[in-house]
Amino acid sequence: MSSAAATSRRRQGLTLQQKEARDAYLCLMPFLLGFVIFTAGPILLSLYLSFTRYNIVKPAVFIGLGNYRKMFASDPLFWLSLGVTVKYTVLAVPAQVVTGYVLALLLNRKLIGLSIWRSMLYLPAVVPAMATAYLFFWLLQTDLGIVNQTLRSVGVRGPAWFGDPDWVLVAFVIMSLWGVGSSLVLYLAALQGVPTSLYDAAKVDGANVWHELRHITLPMTSPVIFFTFVTGLIGTFQIFTSAFLTTDGGPANSSLFYVLYLYRNGWLFVKMGYAAAMAWFMCLLLLVLTFFSLRIGQRVVFYEGVEAN
Repeated sequence: MSSAAATSRRRQGLTLQQKEARDAYLCLMPFLLGFVIFTAGPILLSLYLSFTRYNIVKPAVFIGLGNYRKMFASDPLFWLSLGVTVKYTVLAVPAQVVTGYVLALLLNRKLIGLSIWRSMLYLPAVVPAMATAYLFFWLLQTDLGIVNQTLRSVGVRGPAWFGDPDWVLVAFVIMSLWGVGSSLVLYLAALQGVPTSLYDAAKVDGANVWHELRHITLPMTSPVIFFTFVTGLIGTFQIFTSAFLTTDGGPANSSLFYVLYLYRNGWLFVKMGYAAAMAWFMCLLLLVLTFFSLRIGQRVVFYEGVEAN
């Protein structure tokens, strides 16, 4: 009888593995609740709102694909803002990747005060976006900006940067280069991870600096280059703070970026349903661009120990 009772108690009790699983879920519960309430819930709600007419004050009215039809068929500013953002992305992403990589190549060599240079180039990456926007708005002012004053001192008339539709995107690209220090750290880590034996073997074969860069450095660091390219692609589509604080979409909507126009629809025109539809379109667009980038990356990026397709 005592043996049967002991067996019954063991069956009712939890095993060690079950106790560990229970404790793990208890510890994860705050995160899971926060994720459902503050992240997953709003995402699903925004998906529903994208099919409604909603102005915050009144209840949402389901209109099906009305917001999407308006977006594609009868809203010229939607296509204008998308075009402005695409142009900025085409200019900014290659500039950020090339600038960061070239700086990393220079800082990977033995230079005097190397740690100081690395710190100086990385610090701008942690400066708040608001401070950066105001800084460059002052630097690139037409008459009093330091950049145009310097150009005038050498006999060159500087453009009206943020006030000229032909130069405003160039000004934003220059501003984006201020934060290349974040990718610089990744490039430096990748460069220092390249085996020195490869360079030694290349020198024995008579390779010069260009050959080493082309056939060793670039292939071995291509995964990091590709990573910064994809993250830069996603980041440039989300540009908002600098445009909102400096030009607010001007002049003549030449800097009306997609997220800035989304913000206007949501918070200025109080068209929350339409803004949600714009947000979901951007999400799907970035998913498609990322997917094709990954497919292309499988062909051009070298992964050590993995055969190329």
